[in-house]
Amino acid sequence: MKLESLLVSRDAALLAVLRPTLEKISVQIDVCPESQAGIGLLTKRKFDAVIIDCDDLQGASDVLRDLRKTPSNSKAVAFAVLNGKTTTQEAFRCGANFVLQKPLTPMHATRCFNAALNFMVRERRRYFRYSLEIPVRIKVANSPELTATSTNLSEGGMALRISGALVKDTVAAIRFTLPASNTALELKGQVAWTDATGCSGIRFVEVPQSSQYQLDKWLTERLQNEMPQHLMAHLSDS
Repeated sequence: MKLESLLVSRDAALLAVLRPTLEKISVQIDVCPESQAGIGLLTKRKFDAVIIDCDDLQGASDVLRDLRKTPSNSKAVAFAVLNGKTTTQEAFRCGANFVLQKPLTPMHATRCFNAALNFMVRERRRYFRYSLEIPVRIKVANSPELTATSTNLSEGGMALRISGALVKDTVAAIRFTLPASNTALELKGQVAWTDATGCSGIRFVEVPQSSQYQLDKWLTERLQNEMPQHLMAHLSDS
């Protein structure tokens, strides 16, 4: 599994520096040469990092501002590439986490992305979803306890298949045991979505510290198994 980044730029020289730099740290780079298309892509796909050519691509500064408004990428690590028009302070105010200056050298790119790698790995862990089928007990106030089957699990929620109808925004008590664990996790979740096939999405809203620790530890171990060896230290540190 590689980390994923998006470069919003049409600067071939910039790409020539970034591609080998990112490849060395197992970061895949996709390129979008148009600002509007970049915004559209950010509303549809999740990226661990977004690199924006702010000064040499028309409308690119708007991409940086709009990035924080997209549900999937509001917390993605953002890199602003500047070329004498936008100041560093302005880039940070627009939402950049890191700033690169043109002409970009391989040495400066390597230093910047090595410094940012821990944040990128942390972002991957935050939205990492693990496919998992286990029984889940759900109890809504004044209703009998229901049994569901999970389809995936993340640190912030889970998706379920359930025969009994759940109502959107309902808060429920949830109980499940992770595979290879003898501890039942008990927490509260809110129904985020439902569909006609009996599937529902649960967003965790009240998680005891002990349950959060067990969940984070279990998910981190699964993510480590899917990531390149050199990224595992960053995952453990994050």
